[in-house]
Amino acid sequence: MTITANTIITAAALLAAVIAIAKYYNRVYDLVKHQQEQDKAVQAVRSDHDRDVKAIKTEQTIIVYGILACLKGLKEQGCDGPVTDAAETLEKHLNLAAHDQI
Repeated sequence: MTITANTIITAAALLAAVIAIAKYYNRVYDLVKHQQEQDKAVQAVRSDHDRDVKAIKTEQTIIVYGILACLKGLKEQGCDGPVTDAAETLEKHLNLAAHDQI
């Protein structure tokens, strides 16, 4: 077997093609790996967000019931007008919210 210039050129072209394919595969692999890491990070953020929203809703519920209790207490002490209107509006809102109508 003799090595000619043509053989060397063909071998170099083949080696360059293999290297180019390997680099392309490596880039695609890195891109897919990066996307999977981002998906995991987004899922963690969503989970944290859902937990935070649930905690906020619980806290808001407690606050609203506290405000309603204050309004009822004021009404029992003889306050009228806006106190009565606010208490009725808040009770109506809570009733609608309990039945998911708002």
